[in-house]
Amino acid sequence: MAAPTSPSPPPDSSPSPAPAPDRPPPKPWYRQLYFWVLTAIVCGILTGWLWPDVGVGLEPVGTTFVSAIKMLITPIVFLTIVGGIGGVDSLRRVGRVGLKSLVCFQAGTLVALALGLLAVNLFRPGAGVHADPGELRLAGDAAQYVKDGEGQSWWHFLTDVVPSSAVGAFAEGNILQVIFFSVLFGIALKAVGPPGVPIVDGINRLSTVVFKILHYVMLAAPVGAFGAMAFTIGKYGISTLTSLGRLIGLFYGTSLFFVVVVLGTALALLRISIFRLLHYLREEFLIVLGTSSSESVLPRLMTKLTGLGVRRDIVGLTVPTGYSFNLDGSSIYLSLAAVYIAQATDTPLSLGQQLGLLAVMILTSKGSGGVTGAGFIALAATLSSVGTVPAAGIMLIFGIDKFMSECRALTNLAGNSVATLLVTRWEGVLDTARVNRVLRTGIPEPPADDPEPEAAPPPEHDTGSTPALAKT
Repeated sequence: MAAPTSPSPPPDSSPSPAPAPDRPPPKPWYRQLYFWVLTAIVCGILTGWLWPDVGVGLEPVGTTFVSAIKMLITPIVFLTIVGGIGGVDSLRRVGRVGLKSLVCFQAGTLVALALGLLAVNLFRPGAGVHADPGELRLAGDAAQYVKDGEGQSWWHFLTDVVPSSAVGAFAEGNILQVIFFSVLFGIALKAVGPPGVPIVDGINRLSTVVFKILHYVMLAAPVGAFGAMAFTIGKYGISTLTSLGRLIGLFYGTSLFFVVVVLGTALALLRISIFRLLHYLREEFLIVLGTSSSESVLPRLMTKLTGLGVRRDIVGLTVPTGYSFNLDGSSIYLSLAAVYIAQATDTPLSLGQQLGLLAVMILTSKGSGGVTGAGFIALAATLSSVGTVPAAGIMLIFGIDKFMSECRALTNLAGNSVATLLVTRWEGVLDTARVNRVLRTGIPEPPADDPEPEAAPPPEHDTGSTPALAKT
């Protein structure tokens, strides 16, 4: 008679733990980071417009926030790359991922440059300006940017990859050099075998701490966006937008076409919606819009892509490298700006000369991520190398560069996100169903990395830090 009573407790007790609190209810909209960043951007625009002096005085607020983010970028890049390489089962796979990333980056750069050339020749925004190159005088920051650009050769990024000091690369925030050192360190760590296992475990644990610091810093994102936007509008004024409105409109329109049509088509081949991806990264886009810096969201972008189920080693290699080699927005800007200056100064350019410009820009657009005035330096380097367009013509667009830098950063962010998914698919490890599930729900999932024998600590690292960062 005891038999009927004993089966009842197990059925009651077993179902409850399984499905429970893995998916907490989403925060209300007024507690989401994107809402506060968007509110801060609007308030910053109003402050800079109505009280320009106050807006200019708020410059340290925006620059301090960006500095706080940059403080964490090099350690996060190092920890992510080394941890990713240390966790793979084969060094051959690391080289394969790196090579495929560079192929994707080069294809994106070519399409972006060609699209910019097509748009500027089709709409001719510089026709009718008739600026005299002899009367253009370089001054202030523009003169320094041109000087820096003239001092750069087309091959400079190849020699600049190797740092003269490993510590110096971290201190200066040179992402390209940090990547180079991190890859060497990770390969050596993997090559030594068992002695490197505890170091990899320590790096995974240390990255948990660094990402928690990032979480604290990101709480100040609305304040940083407010200060940066107030300064931009207060310093340059909304009227600056209208003076060269045709060029600004063409640049934004071309960039939008590139993201929606070109990148959207690439994702459609993977059965992923570009609009869902953009919505998933909405907080990152708003932070970039407020700060005019795609670097400000590099760590968060890596976390969000890992939350889509992308392998850590692919994210660790592709995203930081893309910040130097996959600058789609900067590529569109370079081709548009160079030909616009030629049109505005009545400098004739044949098809062959424009293709020559494109060939030089393929190289000058690389390795400039994270450099102040990088767009102008790359443009000056291009014009100085070719010599067919007067470099002093950049004074014609210097006043609106701050507004165009936001679009460059937004497009670069979209391009690096799509490139990471394409490389993952090329590797044959993209779980499209999982990606679409996360994009629909907005709830990140820990990556299902390839078998790692020492995988006990890493899952806690992923599930602990990824959702927390993704929903700040």
